[in-house]
Amino acid sequence: MAASLSALTATLSSLSFSSHVSQKPNTLSFTRTEPLSLSRVPKIPSLTVSATAVASPAEPETADLKKYVKSRLPGGFAAQTIIGTGRRKCAIARVVLQEGTGKFIINYRDAKEYLQGNPLWLQYIRVPLVTLGYENSYDVFVKAEGGGLSGQAQAITLGIARALLKVSEDHRAPLRQEGLLTRDSRVVERKKVGLKKARKAPQYSKR
Repeated sequence: MAASLSALTATLSSLSFSSHVSQKPNTLSFTRTEPLSLSRVPKIPSLTVSATAVASPAEPETADLKKYVKSRLPGGFAAQTIIGTGRRKCAIARVVLQEGTGKFIINYRDAKEYLQGNPLWLQYIRVPLVTLGYENSYDVFVKAEGGGLSGQAQAITLGIARALLKVSEDHRAPLRQEGLLTRDSRVVERKKVGLKKARKAPQYSKR
């Protein structure tokens, strides 16, 4: 028994601790031999975002078309001789015809761009010229306002037909035969009290 105690005492004496007990009771302090360096922490690369504003190409084109229209129509729309006004629903279109190659400019924009490339609306505005065989003989300049694009397209059709009458009175017969000189007076019927729309009624419930 004494031999085992002496062996245990020798083992404990051979051990060395890096920590030591301070004079204050219940307080344990540790010493760190190697200082903490921040150089070992990997640096995160900074992300730089740069944005450059690109000018819209539509603005210069619109400005150029505006200058072009003003050069072709000195004095404005009212000063021209071959002019016609068309209406449809709430839309009003003032149309000027000039000898040219068949350009269509609506509100200082190309007709295909203004009418969003809709083939039906583009067909509407060409019907009077195609009827008389003038699709490549006149340039069309339009000021349209009110309503939607569909109503404006049909108003332009009536305006072109009325302007063609000022070119020659002989155009009246073929245009009248195609119904292009008739003002379409149909408008949206007003909503009625107690109904959901002009005619649509709520579902009937017996009980």
